[in-house]
Amino acid sequence: MSITDPIADFFTRIRNAYIALHDDLTVPYSSMKVNILKILVKEGFIQSFQEKSNNPQKRQIKINLKYTNDGNSVISDIKRISRSGRRIYVRKKDVPKVMNGYGVSLLSTSKGVLSGRDARLGNVGGELIGTVY
Repeated sequence: MSITDPIADFFTRIRNAYIALHDDLTVPYSSMKVNILKILVKEGFIQSFQEKSNNPQKRQIKINLKYTNDGNSVISDIKRISRSGRRIYVRKKDVPKVMNGYGVSLLSTSKGVLSGRDARLGNVGGELIGTVY
């Protein structure tokens, strides 16, 4: 069965793993997902990730999730904004701040996948992939 929106599926897998209180999860590999995960690690939403490649045709990414000392998930919500049926683009001056700076917006720009803060500092706009808070 093919997936029509792999990034939405990726976000859903992360959301479901946090709800089920899993320590880690495995997702199919793509360079876009790796770039998103680098931002999530940098912003402190996940603990770490590593690429698993038993078979070069079926590479996967293992993600180690992060929880607070109380056992609550660090990510409250992760949403896909721009979808395959409706793309959402923002100009450099319209890059949204999520939860007044407590969350992160993810953008696909001409300089690669960037957080909203980095896009504003780099003075670029692009496709609004999603938000995390």
